Amino acid sequence: MSISDNKVTVPVPVQGTPEATGQLDDLLALMARLRADCPWDKKQTNHSLIPYAIEESYELGEAVQSEDDEDIQGELGDVLLQVVFHCQMYAEQGRFDMSDVITTLQEKLVRRHPHVFEAETLKDDAAVKVRWDEIKLEEQQAREARGKSKRRLDQVKAGSALMQAQDVQKQASKLGFDWEGIAGAVDKLDEEIAELKHELTDKSTIEVKANIREVEKELGDCMFALVNVARKLNLDAETATLTCVHKFKSRFGYIETQLAAAGKRIEDSDITEMDALWEAAKQYERSS
Repeated sequence: MSISDNKVTVPVPVQGTPEATGQLDDLLALMARLRADCPWDKKQTNHSLIPYAIEESYELGEAVQSEDDEDIQGELGDVLLQVVFHCQMYAEQGRFDMSDVITTLQEKLVRRHPHVFEAETLKDDAAVKVRWDEIKLEEQQAREARGKSKRRLDQVKAGSALMQAQDVQKQASKLGFDWEGIAGAVDKLDEEIAELKHELTDKSTIEVKANIREVEKELGDCMFALVNVARKLNLDAETATLTCVHKFKSRFGYIETQLAAAGKRIEDSDITEMDALWEAAKQYERSS
């Protein structure tokens, strides 16, 4: 039986102030209540929640690395909230419910582990990975048989924009769509930066805002080209950017610490003072 043949059950909102029971059905009823009575929850759509789902996944990754059980529980709960929230809205649309999602997952796990649930025997994790990929290919062939064709770059997995950009470029390169060396990638970066500057130079803020979508496209082109340079250098663009983020946070923290030591709040400082402390932070890094 396909999901479309099932009767979709919309959870009934919990009444009164609910207790934390640890039960999935009670969580679904709580979510239904929030959708019924909370103004913010009521106005959300499956598309509006996408950034939150991505953000919560990253925060879960950070929590796991911290090895703090309380933080990990909290972030796992936040990820679960996204699943519950989406299921509630799809149930309201009559498309599917949490039971359908769980059933689909159970079927997939059994189907992809024949070495566990069937007579098939695999000797190690490498063999499991090979068999997993074979089963995924069979699933894709079944999708194509249903009219859902797959093109070469569809294999790029969801992730941050930088991760997807680098993976897209890698896959295209395997098909021969690439520069031979790094010079072509650098020239393309220069070209895209020049086009961005053209959209920004000698224009007022009002003019830029009036053409903001074109500016956004040019900015995206610059970032995509920069990722290409990173790929040519065998550097991971995501890691390089995260390194910069952590460096910025560290230097800004230095500014706050120095201002606090002088009895000042950062809100009471100005750009000249903060810039001087920024340079001092860079000197501190070099001497550490």
